[in-house]
Amino acid sequence: MISVHRSDDRYRGGDEAAGIVTRHALSFGPHYDPENLRFGPILACNEESLAPGAGFEEHPHSHTEIVTWVVEGELTHRDSAGHSTVVRAGDVAHLSAASGVRHVERNDGTGPLTFLQMWLAPLEPGGEPSYTVVPGIADSTPYAMPCAGAMLHVRRLATGERTAVPDAVRAYVHVVRGRVALDGEELGPGDAARITGAEGVEAVAVAGAGAVELLVWELAG
Repeated sequence: MISVHRSDDRYRGGDEAAGIVTRHALSFGPHYDPENLRFGPILACNEESLAPGAGFEEHPHSHTEIVTWVVEGELTHRDSAGHSTVVRAGDVAHLSAASGVRHVERNDGTGPLTFLQMWLAPLEPGGEPSYTVVPGIADSTPYAMPCAGAMLHVRRLATGERTAVPDAVRAYVHVVRGRVALDGEELGPGDAARITGAEGVEAVAVAGAGAVELLVWELAG
């Protein structure tokens, strides 16, 4: 089964007066929909846009695996475990909140910042928090998250190229840029497909729509 979810249908949040625009794919905070709480281990998939100087001041997380993908700009991250870094487009950043951590996320640059942030539920609670950044991850290098029974694949396609969606219990496909055809549907930037129990599904880059970048989650549960 494949369910397509459009960018324009996301719940709108954030604080525009503070330079923060957020769009939620799943129920989040005051945006509650009992039919759209989670997809397998994925608890949230938020598109965040921060103006220069804007950001999220220190706040806590626990028992959550948080993966960040920068679309444009640079994201400054600092946390209570002593990590401080700048995340750029093409990097995979993974904060394992474990038993508890506090962090800051800001746009300390001079240009706009847009990033995608995905929260996953761990298979087991507790443990020590950790933070990992894989700079410039390649298409052929999936990022494994056994702690959540998940694996992230980055796919970049030229016009007409195709890629297989992993045969898995569940798969979540998010279009970062470009347009793809997937099971008879055309998806554009910010659109996503939630796939359950499907086999032999392919995504094909649509002609004339420019280069395609996809984030594909392979989920064991």
